[in-house]
Amino acid sequence: MRCRHCAAELSLSFLDLGSSPPSNAYLSDAGLNAPETWYPLRVLVCQSCWLVQTEDHAGREALFTDDYAYFSSFSTSWLAHAEAYVHAMRQRFDLGADSCVVEVAANDGYLLQYVQQAGIPNYGIEPTANTAAAARAKGIAIEERFFGVELARELAAAGRQADLTAANNVLAHVPDINDFVAGFATLLKPQGVATFEFPHLLRMVQECQFDTAYHEHYSYLSLLAIQRVFAANGLAVFDVEQLPTHGGSLRVYAQRSDSGNRTLMPRVAEVLAQEIAAGMQEPGFYASFGAQPKRIAGELMAFLVESMQRGDRVAAYGAAAKGNTLFNFAGVRPHLVPYVVDRNPAKQNKYMPGSRIPIVDEAYLRDRQPSHVLILPWNLKDEVMAQLAYIRDWGGRFVTAVPRLEVLP
Repeated sequence: MRCRHCAAELSLSFLDLGSSPPSNAYLSDAGLNAPETWYPLRVLVCQSCWLVQTEDHAGREALFTDDYAYFSSFSTSWLAHAEAYVHAMRQRFDLGADSCVVEVAANDGYLLQYVQQAGIPNYGIEPTANTAAAARAKGIAIEERFFGVELARELAAAGRQADLTAANNVLAHVPDINDFVAGFATLLKPQGVATFEFPHLLRMVQECQFDTAYHEHYSYLSLLAIQRVFAANGLAVFDVEQLPTHGGSLRVYAQRSDSGNRTLMPRVAEVLAQEIAAGMQEPGFYASFGAQPKRIAGELMAFLVESMQRGDRVAAYGAAAKGNTLFNFAGVRPHLVPYVVDRNPAKQNKYMPGSRIPIVDEAYLRDRQPSHVLILPWNLKDEVMAQLAYIRDWGGRFVTAVPRLEVLP
């Protein structure tokens, strides 16, 4: 395999999780009677540009389908994050009724609803039909297509260039990262700003977040790598923020290389220095990560087996993609975790891919009163623990498995 950015030959392994089905390929009742497609899940490192990337086995159309099950608005903390972003961007970039904001990967309109409430013209780009329909139901205009240079040129020719583009947690999801990034250089107005948020690879390694790896994540991103990708495709990074979201993320600010004139902020050099000091330009930084999944999986399986032997009932909460990576690598099956609770109706009454554990609503949890609730989306731990605080009424306790097995008070 060659690097999807610079085409260098890839040989350095970062992570090998065997094989698994796509993490958002939830099963219906009918699907239980059919075979699942499993793909190798191996992540490699480019030693030329330091882009970390999953081996190519499935195209984007196979992963981001019309019944895509992830809806952003089911997380209250993520909605608050989106609202705060809109407020901050309005203030910093003086956005108003004469501006245009575009979100790429607009999902169900979780962010653009706040842009709309502020009276700022906007539209979204979203390829999955069900989330696009949810955004339109909120009155948001949606271009239902995959984004890249071709679509950006069409939109620019139609006078729909942007003063601000937002791309949250999508940069890792694109197989052709060059075409995707180059599209922003075309879609932006000459003095426009593009922001990108994505989980920070440095935090993924430091906090053993191996369950962030799944087929929909084609890339795992550092500022070192992204600055190179942007520079090769018409964008220049001028600022960066470190965020707590998704276990530790970066928000990168970029402008057109040919026309942007915003000042380079000191935070860019600071984050680059952090990455270099951590060893992210050395093979050893990446090669040492592979042992972490085995440790985490072993701790989880020991806890689940011991709980079963004691007669304790363990449920899971959050049918998240990262939970599917964890369960399929560790080998968790319904005899150890009989059900997963999720608030999203699009996932309820379906089954986790690979493990085939049923997904149920919250009423099921209240009725069964398990002794432990394993929180799969650990990045939303505080939100979930507040939402399910009532489990303590029957003596229930919360558990997380990443970065280490922890039974929470």
